[in-house]
Amino acid sequence: MEGYDIIKHKSPAFYDSFERKDELQNQTHYCPGCGHGVGHKLIAEALTDLGLQDRTVLVSPVGCSVFAYYYFDVGNVQVAHGRAPAAATALRRSNPESIVISYQGDGDLAAIGTAEIIHAANRGENITVIFMNNAIYGMTGGQMAPTTLVNQTSTTSPYGRNPQNEGFPLHMCELLSSLEAPVYIERVSLGDPKNIMKAQRAVKKALTLQSQKAGFTFIEILSPCPTIWKKDPIEARKWVSEVLMKTFPVGVYREKKLELPECKHAPQKTVAECIGATQGVEKTTGHRHHTRDISIKIAGFGGQGVLLLGQIIAEMGMRESMEVSWLPAYGPEMRSGSANCSVTLAHDRIGTPLITRPEVLVAMNEPSLRKFADTVAPGGVILYNRDRLPEDFSISHARVLCVPASAMADTLGSAKVANVVMLGALLEETECLPSESAIAVLESTVKNPKILELDKQAIKAGRDFVDNQVRVGAVPGPDGYAY
Repeated sequence: MEGYDIIKHKSPAFYDSFERKDELQNQTHYCPGCGHGVGHKLIAEALTDLGLQDRTVLVSPVGCSVFAYYYFDVGNVQVAHGRAPAAATALRRSNPESIVISYQGDGDLAAIGTAEIIHAANRGENITVIFMNNAIYGMTGGQMAPTTLVNQTSTTSPYGRNPQNEGFPLHMCELLSSLEAPVYIERVSLGDPKNIMKAQRAVKKALTLQSQKAGFTFIEILSPCPTIWKKDPIEARKWVSEVLMKTFPVGVYREKKLELPECKHAPQKTVAECIGATQGVEKTTGHRHHTRDISIKIAGFGGQGVLLLGQIIAEMGMRESMEVSWLPAYGPEMRSGSANCSVTLAHDRIGTPLITRPEVLVAMNEPSLRKFADTVAPGGVILYNRDRLPEDFSISHARVLCVPASAMADTLGSAKVANVVMLGALLEETECLPSESAIAVLESTVKNPKILELDKQAIKAGRDFVDNQVRVGAVPGPDGYAY
């Protein structure tokens, strides 16, 4: 504008336009006078000033700031209610050079997320938590929050908060400062420009300490909520200064260097070493045998060895120097409840252990066949633990091999090895892994010689069945498939 010099620009840590809505892409979704906009600005400017934008991951909560990822041009993760410090912990530990900010409101942090924030602080996680305290639930319509003041009305405390019934407001700075590990805790206010400048310095200091890997830092920001408080923005800011700050005094509650006591360090081992996978196994730099990428869903009742079969296959993959994942899913019942697991074997890194279209389904019972058959990828294989399919069941996009594994296991002498019979059939049909690996895994894990011998017989029985009865004796069915 003519006659004016622009001395303040939008921080580069914000996106050029906000795509939350097609219209008004230069505005946030926050109410006029809301403190979140100012809080965002303080964080963005600090990241820019400190040169931390490209290293930063912002963890958004559930609450009014749930859409923060529409505004910050940083790494963004939005998490379940109250879980931001836990997610931030994982993000920071998995990428130690990152700057991780957990941004939370009072309902998110001091109610459902109380355990997460206390334990993250107590562990001294090297993250920065920005705690926006407006003493009310904003997004959900003005319910009483853990920080609601005594006698403050809300939709769930229409007569005012009564300590005899609802307890006293939680003071998070005071509470966390009683812990040993935090290095910096400060409460600031957005009540007036002077306090906003102090808040700016506090946010910047917390991020500076994190960049120096000093430890856990926590900034509580007393923030106006004009809409829920039913005040105009000016009145709301005055209420922050004149009322809220009396209950929640601003100031530094912790500022010290963390000094850790001398402790014994736990031995560092690889996963393979922890599970004994290297015992008796010659280490190789490449693939010892012929292997191939495959995704497998194994399903049945609890007690049928469903999860164990998946573990054996995953173990075999590891011994063949493959990338593997094993993801179990089961109900609360230890026996007879449904159970399934997903196993992925690959020569490259695995992006996710979830399998939505398995190449192979091992169905140990009829409910599992009916539940998962349609999910098998076209051209895939289904191994079904019976001698024939149910009369009212048909499938055309996958080959079905009926392998009566339970009956074969009974013949061998123990129903417990039905899953191993199915393992033999799986290896013979798919040739994804060598049988030698299965034998090696069983020899290192099964201590009872009689059971081990049964397992070896079971693998051979499964392989022979596919070789001698499925491939040789197959009779084409009505759907064109022979198994």
